[in-house]
Amino acid sequence: MAAMAISVLWFLIGLIVLAGVIYLAIWVIESFIYPIPDQVKKGVWVIVLLLALIALISVLVGGGSVMSPFRLGK
Repeated sequence: MAAMAISVLWFLIGLIVLAGVIYLAIWVIESFIYPIPDQVKKGVWVIVLLLALIALISVLVGGGSVMSPFRLGK
């Protein structure tokens, strides 16, 4: 049970970092290169959320784990 909680915690941390990177990339592209249409931005976020949902369901079902990039306790 603790392993699943740790996996979910690392999943949430990774999701926050991924969302930040994508938001920064969209901001840079819109600021310096070319404005992105609203539909494209929404599509990108939908794809990210679907991938995150698949990863979270696989962690909760037990099909895999989102582990720490650091070697904690091993």
